[in-house]
Amino acid sequence: MSLRLVGGGSRCDGRVEIFQHGMWGRVLDNRWDVREASVVCRQLRCGGAETAYNPPKSRRGLGPVGLQGVRCTGHEANLTLCKTSLPESALAARIAEDVGVVCQGSRRVRLMDGPGRCAGRVEIYYQGSWGTVCDDGWDLPDAAVVCHQLGCGGALEAVGCARFGQGSGQIWLDSVNCSGAEAALWDCPAGSWGQHDCRHKEDAGVVCSEFVALRLKNSDGCSGHLQVFYNGTWGSVCSNSMTPKTVSLACKELGCGDGGTLERRLPYGKVSGHTWLDHVECGERNSSFWQCPSDPWDPQSCDELRDETHITCTDREKIRAVGGENGCSGRVEVWHHGSWGTVCDDTWDVQDAEVACRQLGCGPAVSALGEAAFGEGTGPIWLEQVDCRGTEPSLQDCWARPGDSGACQHKEDAAVRCSDPTRGHPTSSGRVSLPVIICIILGALLCLLLALLAGQVRSTRAGRRGSERAWEPFPEAVYEEIGYSPAWEKQARFSGTGGGPYAEGSLTKLQPYPRDSEEEDGPGSAPDVPVLPGGDPADGYDDAREASDPEEDPMSGQGDWELPRVPEKGAGPRDAPG
Repeated sequence: MSLRLVGGGSRCDGRVEIFQHGMWGRVLDNRWDVREASVVCRQLRCGGAETAYNPPKSRRGLGPVGLQGVRCTGHEANLTLCKTSLPESALAARIAEDVGVVCQGSRRVRLMDGPGRCAGRVEIYYQGSWGTVCDDGWDLPDAAVVCHQLGCGGALEAVGCARFGQGSGQIWLDSVNCSGAEAALWDCPAGSWGQHDCRHKEDAGVVCSEFVALRLKNSDGCSGHLQVFYNGTWGSVCSNSMTPKTVSLACKELGCGDGGTLERRLPYGKVSGHTWLDHVECGERNSSFWQCPSDPWDPQSCDELRDETHITCTDREKIRAVGGENGCSGRVEVWHHGSWGTVCDDTWDVQDAEVACRQLGCGPAVSALGEAAFGEGTGPIWLEQVDCRGTEPSLQDCWARPGDSGACQHKEDAAVRCSDPTRGHPTSSGRVSLPVIICIILGALLCLLLALLAGQVRSTRAGRRGSERAWEPFPEAVYEEIGYSPAWEKQARFSGTGGGPYAEGSLTKLQPYPRDSEEEDGPGSAPDVPVLPGGDPADGYDDAREASDPEEDPMSGQGDWELPRVPEKGAGPRDAPG
């Protein structure tokens, strides 16, 4: 007959079930105690029995009954050798209940909220629940027992004061005093289980030698020289056989997003210090950097500087707003170490919210909210006491404390309300959204098309004007239609008394300018302009004088100038030459 324990925290605690007739059945009893529990623990090879109990109603089974009314002495090899004496009347009255046990083999130890499997807050599973250890008297031999028990090598540090955050539930052990040679922490001298005078702010922790961690040396945040912490020292990771998947998982482990690039152009020279790992080759089946196959740990895995790993991760500044009506309001969550976590509202103000809104790709901050205004988050609280100037590009660039002190709970999650929600949902690095980019491109193309059309219209008009000018006659008609009268051709068209209005004796011949050509006296010359009698400059014609005889004229060498014939009396203005 087979037994199993279900609904507990390990294979050595839980509700008892027995396998009979091809199916698992419940075990019922009304007087279940430590004697029956001891038989179950022995049969399951889980050590001695610590507790025998009846599970609460919410944890009872619903299947068929396999065994009932068990009575053991405590020395039987298996449960079926015990008597079953439960009367039918008890079954009919539903007095019998499911039974459960907690064996000594259910005790476990784990390290919580540390940066790796072999560093963190010490927790013990005892009597079906997890609890912590008080740091009174906690020292390196105590830490060494925990590290050895977990297969994490030796102890590098025994820490207290809840450095890895405060636990919850029971504080199981206090005043632990190990020699360092014990097989398990509960084998060490200590106070009684659950007896203490501590609070969770005194929870103990350890850092073991097998604790491994990654960092980027000389880093600007998520770009730099990849190093691993092992055996108490930092050393380089060599880049031989490095794949994009390896870089991606390293960036995820560093809390710098899900991807990155490997720098190939590195200087020559010898490496100083340890180089712990080489030929790290992560594949698609690996979900963590520490699961990837590699060469064994070796402090001299590579010698050349150009073999060291330098990476630049992307998407380190992922941020989101959760629980609001759009992507520009809600509980602030940041991406770190491969998971989303919240921000504590201690010191959270509008300057911090301004940075968060800018990183979300939204408008300016309207308000900075606290006390889980958009509901409580889950998972870790990554940042506490954020203190931004308001000009930083991301919350990760602001001063802040890591959120592992245990001072905050999710009821203190910070939130923001940003303006301009029409800009769409945010992106992890504050980038412009795709619809906005498409609108910008379409707008630019439309402007370019309009500019081309305008240029074509101007070109067409210019061509039409050039064509019209090509067929216009030479602009002589301008001179034919406009009565052009040089100053030296002024003539009087008004006569004095007794001579008629256009008597010849009233005209005065004007001296021509020497640079004028005789050709201007031809048929195309302009009509004469009349000059008032007297011709005195005082009359307003200061440029006219009486012409001298040809013999006396100093300009006679230029040829005689004859005034055109004056129209007869009664004639109108002379027609322009054809």
